[in-house]
Amino acid sequence: MAETKFAEFIASKKLDTRRILAASHRMEQLQPEDRIIKLNKRRARAAESGDSAPKETRKPRSGRPVTPRAMTAALTGGKLSGPMKTRLLLAVNHLLELKKQEKVDLRLLF
Repeated sequence: MAETKFAEFIASKKLDTRRILAASHRMEQLQPEDRIIKLNKRRARAAESGDSAPKETRKPRSGRPVTPRAMTAALTGGKLSGPMKTRLLLAVNHLLELKKQEKVDLRLLF
């Protein structure tokens, strides 16, 4: 079985898949500010007729981390959605930043 670009990359950088999963969980977990952003968007939709509600321009976190199934698919060459690839990229870049290494691009991983 041929290794995927993602599997070769994490092997060359000595990244542990468990750490990638944990970093993704920490980064994608909904925070109070994310709930406030969602609440403001709901209020703005409800009060479309009036301009009293503030417009929310920030995007909240998704609340959906990388799953072990997605990690297995990335390592073996299975299908991954675009958002899942982005979540993997964010987690890998976070770990590389902790190791004081350069961030990578999505095309380098997939």
